[in-house]
Amino acid sequence: MSYGHAVQDELREPSRALRRAIPEVYDGYRRMHAAAYAPGALDEKTKELIALAIAVSEECDGCIASHARGAARTGATPEEVAEALGVTIAMTGGPGTVYGPRAFAAYQEFAEAAAPGPDGDPRAPAVS
Repeated sequence: MSYGHAVQDELREPSRALRRAIPEVYDGYRRMHAAAYAPGALDEKTKELIALAIAVSEECDGCIASHARGAARTGATPEEVAEALGVTIAMTGGPGTVYGPRAFAAYQEFAEAAAPGPDGDPRAPAVS
């Protein structure tokens, strides 16, 4: 397990506890999130790349892990992720050079996990 999964695992239980304590807030957030990420003039992959870039600029580890996973899930290529992170570095400077590599590592981790296995099953490990 590396960066992306580790961050998500660390946050899983505290997030569940808070969600149980304030379910209305989380429901409102879920609905807003669904509306913001729904395909429209921009497709979901583009929106995930934007969100990943913002996550890096905000230095939010949980957001980076979530949107790196989203970028992999929506089919973003390593080149697309790298270019989005390059723009983030240009806009944020030094912090982007710290959080950008974290985001790229998380994306690679989730993309590798999502790659089809030897029999075409995306749940089976890919053969290198």
